Amino acid sequence: MERGKENEGQTKGEDNKSLQVSSALLREDIVYLQDFVERLKNEQDQVEELKFLLACLQLCYYISDAEMSCISYLVQSLLHQSSGDDMMVKLTDHVVPRLLENITSSKISDHLHSAAMNKDQLDELLDVLLVNLHNIPKVRVELISPSMTQYELLQNVFGNLRDFHALKVNGCVEYETIEYVLPQFQLTAERVGHFCFVLLSYHLDKTDEVNSMLVHLLLKIIPVSLDVMHICCTNLKGSNSEEVGFFIKQLLEASPDILRESLIHLQEHMLINAVTPSASTYNIHVMIEFLLIILTDGLKAVIRHDKLFVLLARVIQLTKEVFVFFRNLEENMNEASGSNLNLLENIELLKVDLKNDFLKARANSSPLPFPMSDGPLFMTLLLTNLKDLAYSNAYSVSLIKEEIKQVKQDLEIIRSLFGYAEQELHKDLWTRVLDLAHEAQHAINSILARDHGLLQLIFILPDTVEKIKLVKKEVQEKISESSGIIVANAPNKPVERNSSCTVGKIIVGFEEETEWIIRKLTSGPADIDVISIVGMPGLGKTTLAYRVYNHKSIVDHFDVCAWCTVDQERNEKKLLQKIFNQVIGLKERFNEDHDIDDDVADKLRKRLCGKRYLIVLDDMWDTDTLDELMRPFPEFHKGSRVILTSRKKEVALHGKCHSDPLYLRLLRSEESWELLEKRVFGEEGCPDELKDVGEKIARRCGGLPLVVDLIGGVISKKEKKEALWAEVLNDLSSSIFKDEEEVVKVIQLSYDHLSEHVKPCFVYLASFLKDEDISMSKLNDLWISQGLEMKSAEEVVDELISSSLVIPFNNFIFKIHDLVHDFCDIKCRKEKLLHFIRGSKAPSSSDLMTRGIIVHYNHYVYPLDEYFTVFDPEQNIPYVKHLLNLKDFGMYVRLSYKSHLKHFRLLKSLDLCGITLPESLLNEIGMLVHLKYLKIWMKAKVLPPSFSNLCNLETLMVINGNQSCMILSPCFWSLAKLRVVKMNLDAVFDPVITVLENLTTLHDLYLPGFEDTEDIFKRFPNLKNLQVCIREHIPEKIRFPRFDVLNELEQLSFSVSFRNSFAEYTHGFPLSLKILKLEEFAVTSDTLSRLPNLEELSLEQVIIGEGKEWNMEDHVVFQNLKSLKLSWLKFSKWNMEDHIIFQDLKYLELKYLNFSEWKVDAEKSFPVLEELFISGCDKLMEIPDSFGDIASLKFINVRYSPQLKESLFKIKEYVEEMTGEDKLDVEFYHWGS
Repeated sequence: MERGKENEGQTKGEDNKSLQVSSALLREDIVYLQDFVERLKNEQDQVEELKFLLACLQLCYYISDAEMSCISYLVQSLLHQSSGDDMMVKLTDHVVPRLLENITSSKISDHLHSAAMNKDQLDELLDVLLVNLHNIPKVRVELISPSMTQYELLQNVFGNLRDFHALKVNGCVEYETIEYVLPQFQLTAERVGHFCFVLLSYHLDKTDEVNSMLVHLLLKIIPVSLDVMHICCTNLKGSNSEEVGFFIKQLLEASPDILRESLIHLQEHMLINAVTPSASTYNIHVMIEFLLIILTDGLKAVIRHDKLFVLLARVIQLTKEVFVFFRNLEENMNEASGSNLNLLENIELLKVDLKNDFLKARANSSPLPFPMSDGPLFMTLLLTNLKDLAYSNAYSVSLIKEEIKQVKQDLEIIRSLFGYAEQELHKDLWTRVLDLAHEAQHAINSILARDHGLLQLIFILPDTVEKIKLVKKEVQEKISESSGIIVANAPNKPVERNSSCTVGKIIVGFEEETEWIIRKLTSGPADIDVISIVGMPGLGKTTLAYRVYNHKSIVDHFDVCAWCTVDQERNEKKLLQKIFNQVIGLKERFNEDHDIDDDVADKLRKRLCGKRYLIVLDDMWDTDTLDELMRPFPEFHKGSRVILTSRKKEVALHGKCHSDPLYLRLLRSEESWELLEKRVFGEEGCPDELKDVGEKIARRCGGLPLVVDLIGGVISKKEKKEALWAEVLNDLSSSIFKDEEEVVKVIQLSYDHLSEHVKPCFVYLASFLKDEDISMSKLNDLWISQGLEMKSAEEVVDELISSSLVIPFNNFIFKIHDLVHDFCDIKCRKEKLLHFIRGSKAPSSSDLMTRGIIVHYNHYVYPLDEYFTVFDPEQNIPYVKHLLNLKDFGMYVRLSYKSHLKHFRLLKSLDLCGITLPESLLNEIGMLVHLKYLKIWMKAKVLPPSFSNLCNLETLMVINGNQSCMILSPCFWSLAKLRVVKMNLDAVFDPVITVLENLTTLHDLYLPGFEDTEDIFKRFPNLKNLQVCIREHIPEKIRFPRFDVLNELEQLSFSVSFRNSFAEYTHGFPLSLKILKLEEFAVTSDTLSRLPNLEELSLEQVIIGEGKEWNMEDHVVFQNLKSLKLSWLKFSKWNMEDHIIFQDLKYLELKYLNFSEWKVDAEKSFPVLEELFISGCDKLMEIPDSFGDIASLKFINVRYSPQLKESLFKIKEYVEEMTGEDKLDVEFYHWGS
């Protein structure tokens, strides 16, 4: 203790760093501290703190090359100047922080020690490392937390190694028995010590760096642990030592968890780092999957007690072989074909032994009862999923691919024989089919999800396959093939899109009510008045309001009109913003979460001041919302009006100002028949032989327009035969439509008559919010994301429109009635297709077992973590493992470190575009090998290599939050099944890629415009939709890609990213093009007119005719062009003479053109034009008079071109004078007008 006294005499001002303490002296400090800890062994808290301090010192002694004089001084001061509580205060507040600070500034050895340690030194180091591993999470929690699963695996594995080494130190095992593994212990200890020191020294300060180091450390030490397990199961099996027996027992108790986590760790490493695919790596994955199915189950519950040790020994041996095989591959050793083959042979051998020897006898069990109500819908979705799995390249599927193919084949045969009539005639047989199909689905999903899959793999799935074979034979015997139908209740004839779009626009009856409302709107008090229309759902409130709103007398009477669908929206500012946007003439849709002005109420009031306005508040539910919306409406004596529709009488009475509410009546019998007749026959009229039954059907509709419309959709699909109509009448005979439930029964009837493949498409409309404007692109995206099979979205929409289940609006926008939405929502929940988390916590019930979850995150209602518990695997929510679809509607949410994606093992569709994904979660996406649809929001510039594992991916959409180009690596483009790739910005990629035969859509691709990209599109021979931009900044050297090699291309958007270059595109365009958008270069009208199938053409910032005159000669004819949009074009004169150039054009848009002369005979050049839109054309002095001679012209819209106002209204007057009708609508808008 003399050295300690000398240290006490030193002055406080002496610089600690000047002290140089040798390794031997530091060793003395350690011995002193060990003695002190021993004296305090009864003070547990103090001991724990000091043990960590001691372990840090010992770690420095063994691992670091640093001089530790400062630490030595602190230790001596602690031991000799302090006692009791004072010592603990100094320890906590001073010594340990200074110790960690000193470690941080020290240097770590660049290499591991090569000198061999004696057994006592190694034993001490192993103990020291265990203490450090225990305490590091307390001081480096921010670095360890995201990798806690791997860290705990390290603790467990290393703890077993330390305990095993203690057996040797204590003489419990013979040296010869374990000598081949002992050299690994010192190396392992030094590797773990190096990891601990790096963490304590802050040499790593990022979680991904810690995770990477931890991953590689585990890959080094797990094989050593497997060697120890193997020795325990073989060499030490017959040991008489009690200590050895106790250790082996403990090891075997813990081994299933350790083996499972070790295999998961290896699998994740291979996936995240995209280990080069080969037969060997594939077989490693298959073996890992097989072993994990065994290890994930509670083995004691399913394995015979006397066989448990033997099975674990087999699993340990196979796990060891997997790690050895992987190490050989990673070290670039030649693949051993024998070892590769042995992996698969060992799987089959162990499966046989599991069935015959290891597993407990399985009690006879009845099939799982079919938990849903719609058998045909279930079969449609199941067969779609089985088809995906049968053609999947995922390694997890290979274990049961033959069984999947067999089940798929047999169920397809059964389904083809079971039409609706057969299901009713053979109910018991159909019930058995559904039970067995559900049992097969459950078994397959359980195996793939590793959810109690061992019994399913060995017993239940094989048995179910055989049962399905037997029931198929029975079905074939009882039902002849001629009586079955593949698609039940399919339409007898295809639906024509043009005719179907008139559905929902037929208005019959309510003439008196219409006139009454118009009178109330155009006369009466000068004060503001509210005209309320009240009635039950389906009565036609909205239809009547819409009729009045668009009536010519109303449009002419009011200065400003706006329509707002309220429903149960609680955000009044959002609703007011919708009204304000219409008042100022903004027709574009706005972002509901980001484009809402806090002062919108005040701005709306100012805009409405001094004007006579009409506001429609459709589907109002509560008085509070009504009050909030009415508050900004100014009450000037201008005769302004509000139309209010509601199903609630009290809301209408609350809003009353002067006029009483209109309680809408039911349709009269003759009105119902008129509506039904027009719905089914149009203007043709009903044949006499069907009038009687038709009128009876109309009467049975109870006077509800919605019911009449729905029933019209049903009978319009049937042959025009009295007997078939009588069947519909019989179905309606028991219904009295006095409430919503009865109306829902009619929706069910319409649903029953849909084609089988259309039914799931219809039900999934519940994904949209009520009253949401639904575009065709949204519908297509929804149905693709849910993996639904269809010819095209247009074909499905046509059938839904013809069935009156979807209401068409202009510009390919659709809506669904509230009751229809309710039907879809109820159906989704009942059939377990979707669960919606809206304003409530995520459910944890094991009974849910839904196919998909949609999260509408609202942080005002619940905290983030309560919404997103599905992302936390520690919650152990039963249904999460079986999810097929997951969609989030959050806005740029950041998940906690507890969140993961890898446990969604069956996921086929993932849409997280509202969540910012860190690198760790992006890597985990690469583990979801069943994904077909992926939509994400990320800030990384490169998709991780793990994405190359997504062998089933068909659709990829990426929104890049960094506003920069993304780089797609060549391994990504090896995904052969890719069909749709969309980026919100641009994608730069290595042109050396494989041919992607299946790719049909590619957005938005940036190309450098070099010579090596000229033939790039030969690698995508089947592209149909392409958006591409050339980013080369030297126009003289630009090389355009060739599009003429794309013989299937239908839509092309092609631009150049630099301004005022106008390089000329000299290659031809494919003749298959239907839609073409060009930007920023020079073209000729002759080139464009050679495209015979072109229907839509958009030119922006394009030079035509060298920027002077655009002359269209006789041979320039656009035969099929329906829409032409010209923006910012550079030409001074547009000369068409009197040629028929645009013989089929219906829409013409001219924006910011600088031409001053337009020489055209519009009646000849645009013979069928319906709409003309002109904006910002300052140099054009007038619209040519000849546009008034176009008989088909319906609408002219002029904006920001005040000089055209006179000619616009002159044309309108001319048309009215020539036709005697006010048939041409015009709209003029300029700033301040």
